[in-house]
Amino acid sequence: MSSNVSTAQRTLGTSGLPTSALGLGCMGMSDLYGPADEAESIATIHAALDAGVTLLDTGDFYGMGHNELLIHRALRGRDRDRVQISVKYGALRGPDNAVLGLDTSPAATKSALAYTLRRLGTDYVDVYRPARLDPKVPIEETVGAVADLVKAGYVRHIGLSEVGADTLRRAAAVHPICDLQIEYSLLSRSIESAVLPAARELGIGITAYGVLSRGLLSGHWEQGRTLAATDFRGHSPRFQGENLAHNLALVEALRAVATAKGASVAQVAIAWVGSRGQDIVPLVGARRRDRLAEALGALDVDLTEADLAAIEAAVPAGSAAGERYAAAQMAHLDSER
Repeated sequence: MSSNVSTAQRTLGTSGLPTSALGLGCMGMSDLYGPADEAESIATIHAALDAGVTLLDTGDFYGMGHNELLIHRALRGRDRDRVQISVKYGALRGPDNAVLGLDTSPAATKSALAYTLRRLGTDYVDVYRPARLDPKVPIEETVGAVADLVKAGYVRHIGLSEVGADTLRRAAAVHPICDLQIEYSLLSRSIESAVLPAARELGIGITAYGVLSRGLLSGHWEQGRTLAATDFRGHSPRFQGENLAHNLALVEALRAVATAKGASVAQVAIAWVGSRGQDIVPLVGARRRDRLAEALGALDVDLTEADLAAIEAAVPAGSAAGERYAAAQMAHLDSER
């Protein structure tokens, strides 16, 4: 594991949540990427914690509570106060996995947290955030409800996910916002125009997910790969036909830069996100210890100005083919409006 993990720290937002320079996104251990090995998932969480990773990201709808229960099991015997648990809520799912919409009303917010605390086996979460902007509920009401939970001691910090600059400003007027969780990678850079400047103006950190663009930038993706029926990438525009071929060509251009640097494609892609600012913490979605070890190696990759220029030439802003989600899901992203 990287020697820098234990010492590399970043602080999310002016509200001041100190955390590791990389976080572990746990979603894929329960949902959306096809079957996962539960024992390996827990071993991966343990390896991350042992290496100095302190930020674990989950959602109450990841596997309909399975992910929170998994984290609960993984944290048994560990010092809870040395880990930051970030939880998304509000996405409604049916027993058939159907997406039923959103509910971030104050009552739903407080009820969801009660179940989350029980599943996680803890009496507080470090960051609590609505997963998406609920068009039926003013953001001020949602943030106000989470602020009540902060006052009561059940939540330490308030976060948001996939919201735009205007929503960030409205939310921050109600209560300090710790961080915005949003997709950010070499293939997804739309936050750079308005969202990231607004976050910095307001003192809000960024937890960047999708830093490997759902595996496209891992350096391990192959054309013609067979996906499980439950793997949402089978419906993602970036993984379709000519789009996929185009995007994999970008990866090969990036591979040339990585090879010259003595690093892997994934390490360079993660390091690039981390290089965007000390207020950004990349989340890596490793489900296995070998992938985690590779990701942690990104902390040893020091990108020079020449490296950054070479990366930019290999994967220019806006060069990805296809949206990051299907059209129906893109419509729910306040951050893309």
